Amino acid sequence: MFAKVASSAALRGAARTFSTRAAPMASRVSPVAVAAAAGVVGASLWALPQLQLEGPRTIAGEYKTASERSFIMIKPDGVSRQLVGKIVDRFESRGYKLVAIKSVIPSEELAKQHYADLSARPFFPALVKYITQGTPVIAMVWEGKDVIRQGRRMVGATNPLEADPGSIRGEFAVSVGRNIIHASDGFESATKEIGLWFNEKELAVYEPITWSQVMADN
Repeated sequence: MFAKVASSAALRGAARTFSTRAAPMASRVSPVAVAAAAGVVGASLWALPQLQLEGPRTIAGEYKTASERSFIMIKPDGVSRQLVGKIVDRFESRGYKLVAIKSVIPSEELAKQHYADLSARPFFPALVKYITQGTPVIAMVWEGKDVIRQGRRMVGATNPLEADPGSIRGEFAVSVGRNIIHASDGFESATKEIGLWFNEKELAVYEPITWSQVMADN
């Protein structure tokens, strides 16, 4: 509202400036002042509420803050091998917060949407068949500082034979076709994947009693 009033006042001042009739000294407005009031000031006032330090907040939280979230999925082979508890413990022990978890038998449509970026690859049909075989997957959302990048490091390279020792794939897997787990590879993919597998009401908002001790910078 203030911006609209300022713009109207500036335009009235501009009209007086370019009038052939002499105006009182106090009412004269320079073209520079008009531009500042009508353009720069008005635009900046409207833009202020949209300012973000790290980027827009999505269902994946806010990038590079303690609210950042990542989608982690334990695949059918990880579930069949009863590694769910060990994997959950890795993330909890690191200090990350579990905000959503569920067991899902994915439909073919859901699998295809999740792996849409791989749809042109020759192994895509086999990948979809593997994910939808009937054994559930464990879909999870983890939250915390740098969780997307750190989650990928904890999971390890896509090919387990290239994964660092101590990573999840480096410790539990040997075949790229059965590499146990999936983790979002960026903020954009985390936003897409969390939104695909969960709705907002399924994401818990709470603070573990150790949260301030884990996430503090000083």
